[in-house]
Amino acid sequence: MEFPEDSIVTEMKLKRIAALSAANPEMIFTHVIHHFNVESLRACFHELDGKKAIGSDGIDKASYGKNLEANLQDLMDRMKRMAYIPGPVREVLIPKEGKPGSTRPLGISNFEDKIVQRMMHKILESIYEPLFCENSYGFRPGKSCHDAIEALHAYLSTHEVEKVIDVDLSNYFGSISHHEVINIISKKISDPRLIRYLIRMFKSGVLTEGELIVSDEGVPQGSGCSPIIANIFAHEVIDEWLEKTVKAHCAGKVKMVRYADDIVICCQYSRDADRIKKALNNRLVKYGLKMNEDKTKLVKFSARNQRRGVTQETFDFLGFTFYFGKSQKGYFLVKVKTNGKRLRSKLKKVNEWARAIKNKIPLKQIMKIASAKARGHIQYYGVSHNIADVSTFIDKVEQILFKWMNRRSQRKSFTWEKFREFLGRINFPKAKICHKLF
Repeated sequence: MEFPEDSIVTEMKLKRIAALSAANPEMIFTHVIHHFNVESLRACFHELDGKKAIGSDGIDKASYGKNLEANLQDLMDRMKRMAYIPGPVREVLIPKEGKPGSTRPLGISNFEDKIVQRMMHKILESIYEPLFCENSYGFRPGKSCHDAIEALHAYLSTHEVEKVIDVDLSNYFGSISHHEVINIISKKISDPRLIRYLIRMFKSGVLTEGELIVSDEGVPQGSGCSPIIANIFAHEVIDEWLEKTVKAHCAGKVKMVRYADDIVICCQYSRDADRIKKALNNRLVKYGLKMNEDKTKLVKFSARNQRRGVTQETFDFLGFTFYFGKSQKGYFLVKVKTNGKRLRSKLKKVNEWARAIKNKIPLKQIMKIASAKARGHIQYYGVSHNIADVSTFIDKVEQILFKWMNRRSQRKSFTWEKFREFLGRINFPKAKICHKLF
């Protein structure tokens, strides 16, 4: 049975923590572990998605929930005795979008650990969210990837920039030093029991192909606490350092937009960009991180020089390519379009899916899934200036579907005209702008 009042009470307590943190940024929180209780853990249980992959213990939400009260009470008793030990995280490799053949690790925790991680995330977020910089967007409430794209587009459109630093971090999540991040969090939270549980979470290890690997660095992507820990680390190492130290030594204006480990730094003067890139690399090394020198680029992106006839460069951010294009009246504007590699990769996946599924499920179901895929693409890439690329994607998807649906049997099912008529009857999604940048 769900208890909605649990969520309400928990949220009220967390809001009080956030209010204290906002009112006194220098405040040190000495006792927060008491926010772990049966009521708050019950609320976290009901918030978890029961359809998510299960951890190495094989327990899912339904089985844990059969004896929910007894399980939560047992968990709480162990936490009070400091007897709770997180289990190892099961690692799976998933393909990287836009990078054929490349994969990234995804961590899947045991279900009970997911409950604890969710509450830990809430406590850390309540304390740190009021302190995070405005230029940070990844994994934060009310700050989406489209907000980051809009902020970057707005700055480039209204400020003179000579160079953009397109920063590429090597394996950011996998390189976060446990020692360094614990030191950072301990400056703000001096509750020894909470810190000990964080250390235990880090030391629980990762199960990779049946082998348990325990390391002094890395937070598994997919873990309930990874996003907030990654942001806390980046806030200290990158965001505040750039705001308080770097800008004071620059001749011109500097603006950074960061979404998790995707970073773009806009510099009014080229000489500032050169110095910041070098200083950032040294800063990252100090904390055990590494800049990918081959992929981190200094990009010429000056509207003034573009108007003078000096061709500028392009850069990518969150799946979009930023470039200078012309308005209908002939003026140069900062525009965005779908990253070419990402577009080709998505179409390749649709083609592989349609070929594999064509004879396995009914046509109606195939088109329902295809419509969902198309809508998802439109919802993400349907931003100002990008209607042409979104239209191209939808057109290509329709052609792919036409090709493979006609191969469901030896007899040709559709002419192109009849297939287009069929798409109209089922209201197949059409390209549109879902997010306006101005």
